[in-house]
Amino acid sequence: MVNQKEYDLHAVVEMKKAHACQSNAWEIIRMGMDIRIKCQKCGQLVLMPRREFEKKMKKVLVKAEAAE
Repeated sequence: MVNQKEYDLHAVVEMKKAHACQSNAWEIIRMGMDIRIKCQKCGQLVLMPRREFEKKMKKVLVKAEAAE
């Protein structure tokens, strides 16, 4: 399981599968029980449960402090 400290609000993460627009970089824009992420290429918003997000996330590309 991914450690919660590795990602935070406004961090850019890489998902295991690419989006339909062929990008797999997503920005975290809402955190709670559910996590809302925004595609960096096309702007599509996706809401998923935290457990599902942690399974599908591959790595953090840009930490939250650097993204702001």
